[in-house]
Amino acid sequence: MKLLTRWSNTLMERYLPDPYIFVAILTLVVFGLGLGFTDSGPLDMVVHWGDGFWGLLSFTMQMVIVLVAGYVLAISPVFKKLLSTLAGVAKSPGSAIILVSVVALIACWINWGFGLVIGALFAKEIATKVPNVDYRLLIASAYSGMIIWHGGLGGSIPLSIATEDHPFADIMGVVHTSETIFSTYNMIIVVALLIAIPLLNRFMMPKPEHTVTVDPKLLEEHIEVEKDTDHTPASKLENSVIISMLIGALGLIYLIQHFITKGFDLNLNIVNFIFLILGVIFHGTPKRFLAAVTTAVKTAGGIIIQFPFYAGIMGMMVASGLAGVMSEWFVSISTGSTFPLFTFFAAGLVNFFVPSGGGQWAVQAPIMLDAAQTLGVSYSKTAMAIAWGDAWTNMIQPFWALPALAIAGLRAKDIMGFCIFVLVVSGIIISIGLYFF
Repeated sequence: MKLLTRWSNTLMERYLPDPYIFVAILTLVVFGLGLGFTDSGPLDMVVHWGDGFWGLLSFTMQMVIVLVAGYVLAISPVFKKLLSTLAGVAKSPGSAIILVSVVALIACWINWGFGLVIGALFAKEIATKVPNVDYRLLIASAYSGMIIWHGGLGGSIPLSIATEDHPFADIMGVVHTSETIFSTYNMIIVVALLIAIPLLNRFMMPKPEHTVTVDPKLLEEHIEVEKDTDHTPASKLENSVIISMLIGALGLIYLIQHFITKGFDLNLNIVNFIFLILGVIFHGTPKRFLAAVTTAVKTAGGIIIQFPFYAGIMGMMVASGLAGVMSEWFVSISTGSTFPLFTFFAAGLVNFFVPSGGGQWAVQAPIMLDAAQTLGVSYSKTAMAIAWGDAWTNMIQPFWALPALAIAGLRAKDIMGFCIFVLVVSGIIISIGLYFF
């Protein structure tokens, strides 16, 4: 395993480009595939790309706030102490890898945005406690938690079809989460991943001579807050704890009301709201909070510039019908027993080009649900096969890794050598769960 991992890391280091180059190449690949496998001409593909380019603006802003607000919360004195205490549980590199993996998996099962940020922040804190652990594997272990998100409480597809009047309600009706998230086969997959992924990450630990460590001092975050040389009314307001506490109180009251009236609705906007409000409270004063925001914003550049390109790719995939062509090919080779498995594979392939759970469901659902009816396969299992496929290839798709990489200060090529093995092992586990249970 150590030999294979070293070979994989060397391969990624040599051939995997910066995520921006990756998305640029992916854009050209999809452009060519659209010309070859659909009726779209060159100008049509250009128009599809341009029309879709700004399709993820709202989501891009959500992701920026996830990163910035999570970062701001993490460097607050209170939260740093909490993370430090929890990180102190790890006494060796092996226990550090397992602990980060378990925390990230559980957090992502609750909510992917929460897990993605918390996992990376926790891994970074552990690196300061266990300096001889491989930092690349530590961050890869944190990111590996994303494999479980679409089978958990925040899964966008199972939650969507459990909602009245969802877009495909006329075909499949309302599907309760007992048939998706809490179904027997899904829980078997989740439990198997919770056991297998931490052990896999532990087995991938490099030999001491090949371990890449980082100086703990380089991981320490310092907030630069200008000292006040005067005591003007403006200065007193900027350093007012009362203002921060009042804003924090408003936020906490809203959150309490939200969970009382809507139950455990931990969507991405609520996660962002929690991060922001706790950041305001924990930093104490508006001035310190804004200084933390200024520090955090520096890490968001990759998301801001790359997500529109992924939106353009989605535009080409959907408008040209290329995503449908891919899905229909898998349907054509399926039988009633193999259909959930091939749906999973199809979703994994489409996710590589359309890395959005909601967007992918909108593209694949009409094709896959129609095939499910013809082959006599349950709609709920078809939906979960697409959901797991969407989560599966995230392991080799830099799109979702960008926030974690920004927090860690690493490049995609630093962790993808490890993530390939997570892709393989998780693919086997999910395939077994969908085919045999």
